Amino acid sequence: MDDLDFEAKLQAAIRSLGLRAEHRHFEQSCHSVADAAAAVGAQAEDFVKNVGLADAAGNLVICIVKGEDKVDTVAAARFVGVAKLKKATPELMLEKTGYPVGGTPSFGYAGPVQVLVDERVLEKPFVWTGGGSAQALARIAPSELLKANGGLVCRVRLQA
Repeated sequence: MDDLDFEAKLQAAIRSLGLRAEHRHFEQSCHSVADAAAAVGAQAEDFVKNVGLADAAGNLVICIVKGEDKVDTVAAARFVGVAKLKKATPELMLEKTGYPVGGTPSFGYAGPVQVLVDERVLEKPFVWTGGGSAQALARIAPSELLKANGGLVCRVRLQA
């Protein structure tokens, strides 16, 4: 699959899930929060990151935090009931979500994925998330995001 195929897959997921979301493709990279903020003229706090973690059995946990936050892996492990979580490989991310690292959205996953959504994500009326490729973003209300991914709202960010 190429980048446009991944973007088309996310657009199809938005339609099939009946989500109110906007999908946008850009000429420049949106891989990092800084790149994405420059692309849409927004601040890091307007974005969410989808951080993939794996348990010892290879199960994927996606932790969704605001763009300026980092994930507390100890808290995430506690919420999913495992001893330890480690950073997921790009291969596992692609297999379980159906999207490459750098474009992973906050919803529309291919396989079984446990989702943890940090409570601060709900502070904004809308957030920007990965759009399926490193050159795309999706804008969605947190309530729609939760409807789409069935995530558990909890504190999963590191203490400041």
